[in-house]
Amino acid sequence: MSAQKILVTGGTGYIGSHTVVELISAGYEPIIVDNLSNSSSKILVQIAEITGVKPAFFNLDLCDEQAVKDFFAAHAIQNIIHFAAYKAVGESVEKPLAYYQNNLVGLINVLSMLEKHDVRNFVFSSSCTVYGEPKGEKEVSESTPKQAPESPYGFTNWMGEQIITDFHKSSAKSKLMNLRYF
Repeated sequence: MSAQKILVTGGTGYIGSHTVVELISAGYEPIIVDNLSNSSSKILVQIAEITGVKPAFFNLDLCDEQAVKDFFAAHAIQNIIHFAAYKAVGESVEKPLAYYQNNLVGLINVLSMLEKHDVRNFVFSSSCTVYGEPKGEKEVSESTPKQAPESPYGFTNWMGEQIITDFHKSSAKSKLMNLRYF
């Protein structure tokens, strides 16, 4: 029996590459899609040095709808961990349209493939920025109400979570999860 395949978008980034190492260690077969805008292909060599496995890698821009369709048509993907996004708060203030374009269009293109290709599980890498500045709370938990984020980066996570929620309501076939990092 072959290992279960997991698509890791943004898999050469910091969190993505560490996740790939852990997936390999746990017996999964990660497939990395990354456009290398925030990382380097040298990470693939480092992953191979650590794990003894060179994961499959595809240099692909998730904003390219046809490239995403072609990728999913060629690969049997059943699970996705989505890390592919621009991630700098300060830069998002300087380049808001680039953040909205990259982070939201890429997410939508990937989500549009879930039903068509029977993807079972989808994990979205979000952020604690969706809480904005919680009023009067010293600790934040999942039950803390979301507030207006203070940057375009935060809004892309806030909107990404909303897109995923709305998508799930319309199609409950896949299990969808948002991870908020602190």
